[in-house]
Amino acid sequence: MTVVLAGVGADSTNLGALAPLYDDGRFEYVPIPEKTRETDETATLGSWPLRDGDRTAADLTTRITPQPIGDGDTTVTGDALESWPLHRDPNFAALTYGEHRTSGYVSRLSALESGDVVGFYAGLRRPDGDRAHRYLVGYFTVDRVDVVTPEMTPAERRRILDAHPENAHAKRARDGECYLGKPVVLIDGREPGGLFDRYPIRLSDYYVKEGNERAQYYLRESIADDWDVRAGGENMMYKPAYRCGLSGEAFRQRVGLPGDRTSEYATPTGEPAVTE
Repeated sequence: MTVVLAGVGADSTNLGALAPLYDDGRFEYVPIPEKTRETDETATLGSWPLRDGDRTAADLTTRITPQPIGDGDTTVTGDALESWPLHRDPNFAALTYGEHRTSGYVSRLSALESGDVVGFYAGLRRPDGDRAHRYLVGYFTVDRVDVVTPEMTPAERRRILDAHPENAHAKRARDGECYLGKPVVLIDGREPGGLFDRYPIRLSDYYVKEGNERAQYYLRESIADDWDVRAGGENMMYKPAYRCGLSGEAFRQRVGLPGDRTSEYATPTGEPAVTE
């Protein structure tokens, strides 16, 4: 039994902005923009409602460069921005998540078993401009894990993808071919699980480590100790996948149920995350 923490959500590399964290503990979860329009996903930047005010995800930015990140040649603005599809991953409504990142993600996620937990953290920023941090924003209990690989026949891939119809990777697959042709782990979840209603848990500190010249994000020591983090390292700059040694049940007891969050769950020491 174990827990894997995955870095997700829109940030400065793909949306040009971070989702807000409000003073009352509420926050926005915004999926990353899809890298391609070739998807069956209907949610777009212009249709994704924010929890605060009559706004959508499109109001958080003015332009995106969808594919590939850091090397795109197409800038999307205006009406095209509002209609651009989201890579809804994880899909908290359907409790499904997919991943093709090879930096520890596919290997650690594919080792999960029924009853384990996958938790999701994202970058959030206070509207008044305070330092952004990484926060746990939700989780779900693992029900089923499948892996699609390029070595499989198209029929095998289609069979597995068809078993995860709400997964973002299945929605952008075409004729049994996954986007970019990479191995993809597909995880369907079950309750308890979901997006937190408020009080995300801050996972990061930001400081200059001895021997370095610049400050970076690091996993908080209190989190690493309390959650028995065993893989993923301490540097959080590039959203590593963390493997924790505690059981799914122990994790749920520490963070509470997604729809029943109070400030006492905000950090392992009981400090409300929104006041730090």
